[in-house]
Amino acid sequence: MNRFSHAVESFAALDLNVEEALEQLAAIPFSIPCWQFDDVAGLEAPDSSLEGGGIAATGNYPGKPRNGDELRQDISLAMRLTPGAKRLNLHACYAERDDSSSDRDAYTADFFRNWMDWSRQEEVALDFNPSCFNHPMADSGFTYASADPAVQEFWINHAVACRHIAAAFADNQNGPCTVNHWVPDGMKDQPADRLGPRLRLQDALNRILDAAPQDERVEDAVECKLFGIGSESYVVGSHEFYLGYAIRRQMLLCLDAGHFHPTETLGDKISATLLHLPGLLLHLSRGVRWDSDHVVTLDDPTRLVMEEIVRGGYLGHIRFGLDYFDASINRIAAAVLGVRSAKKALLLALLQPNSQLKELEAKGDFTARLCLMEQARLLPFGEVWEEFCRRQNCPGEGEWLQEVKDYEQAEFGKREA
Repeated sequence: MNRFSHAVESFAALDLNVEEALEQLAAIPFSIPCWQFDDVAGLEAPDSSLEGGGIAATGNYPGKPRNGDELRQDISLAMRLTPGAKRLNLHACYAERDDSSSDRDAYTADFFRNWMDWSRQEEVALDFNPSCFNHPMADSGFTYASADPAVQEFWINHAVACRHIAAAFADNQNGPCTVNHWVPDGMKDQPADRLGPRLRLQDALNRILDAAPQDERVEDAVECKLFGIGSESYVVGSHEFYLGYAIRRQMLLCLDAGHFHPTETLGDKISATLLHLPGLLLHLSRGVRWDSDHVVTLDDPTRLVMEEIVRGGYLGHIRFGLDYFDASINRIAAAVLGVRSAKKALLLALLQPNSQLKELEAKGDFTARLCLMEQARLLPFGEVWEEFCRRQNCPGEGEWLQEVKDYEQAEFGKREA
């Protein structure tokens, strides 16, 4: 008996079907952040430094892509080294403009033609985000909620343009495109008026979402945050603001794992929010002391998120995305590791004795419940994951990093010359 067969029998002893879990996992796409590959530099002016909007990438690992072709080449490698279904999450600042005079409020799908061609070639769908940072119109720290009518109008027009681009993506991939609205708006010190900016943000969102296109394939989400760089004391789009707004509009709420107090867990918010919302967009990340966007690992908070999704029967209500950017290590390896870790966490959740655990809990046998949880941790999960990789024609845990290193040796030197 090989090790995978032994693993299947071990899970079957707890009435767990490995084949069903592998089939489910293979079909669930995870949206990989394009900004992990180039430190959120974008393609508008890739030599410029990232400024404004509460975003900071740390590190100076060599080999950063210099243009769209190198960026897509790096992403293609990461896609090949990640088993199962994938999507690519693209920011508007990755436009490739033929006419450099066009600003973000006038972007069209033509500026993303290379991305759409790549998407069809790779058979990978695209998601999209307005880029409300690293721009002169964001220098004040306010965008959608700006008190300056010209600034607010610019960003509203940008968001409407992004929704039109998302509709073009949906046509191109014959399927939905999620558009996530995150803005850095807030204040470094205590504000005198907390209500005014929130009224302006609410008005801007209404104008954006009520504008064309009214296309059900464009799935809008709003993303909350506790604090940011330059908005330590006050964030206009707080969790409470966006939760209420998303419930009222019955739209997706984006929950980012790094956007809450350090002692809060994202997993605890899944069932609470989905009582009132049609779905969630998740930005899986790893905050270390603050929203530092570290690479996702197979840690307990990530496992809890996946366990809550599976136990609640919410898989059909979740859009899985990742949001991290680390320039201190190989950027491609960081992307691959994070997605693989998130997929492992979901596979583990699919292979938990959830019905038995719920039965024990209903009986009040909390002792047996805790013991069964611990017993399940010792099941031979690693062999199931390796089999999943084999079936997806993807390198296993001991193999994929060497491919990245070989690629680094062959390609990165050219970029540093």
